[in-house]
Amino acid sequence: MEFSTIILAIIAVVVVWFVFAYNRFVRLITRAKEAWSDIEVQMKRRYDLIPNLISTVKGYATHESTTFENVTKARVLAMGAGTLAEKAGAENMLGNALKSLFAVSENYPDLKANQNFLELQKELTDTENKIQAARRFYNTNVRDLNIATETFPSNFVAKIFSFAKMEFFDLGDNKEAEEPVKVQF
Repeated sequence: MEFSTIILAIIAVVVVWFVFAYNRFVRLITRAKEAWSDIEVQMKRRYDLIPNLISTVKGYATHESTTFENVTKARVLAMGAGTLAEKAGAENMLGNALKSLFAVSENYPDLKANQNFLELQKELTDTENKIQAARRFYNTNVRDLNIATETFPSNFVAKIFSFAKMEFFDLGDNKEAEEPVKVQF
């Protein structure tokens, strides 16, 4: 009687541990997906600001059509990127295009004093900071999930239920791209 009780207790502990481990993976995956959603919301906000910014700058810098085209193309590529690697590359390109747009605006003192431009500049800076914070939050959640997927004994639960590691949202080796677009004048 005593031996069977011990076996049943061990089986119960193992089953409870599997339930907790499974629920932990579900929680980690849900947090990572929620964090990715936060990144997408902020990037959409930035994508929505760009046409207004281009329109404002165009009113002052009519001879800079190549810069406007580059920003527009980079925006379209970023909005249409599919995989995380494509998204990171497109975001790098968009960040560089925005930097060149703001460099162009340096040549137009009236533009730098325009209230609409200043408000867009403030909004874009705020959005860039939120994207960076959301990216850090996402990568933290992905790190936690990946650690749980690889460490013993939770890696057994991951294999049994096909929980997979997720990709980090890494902007690559471009250290400039990891910093927010500088829009101060």
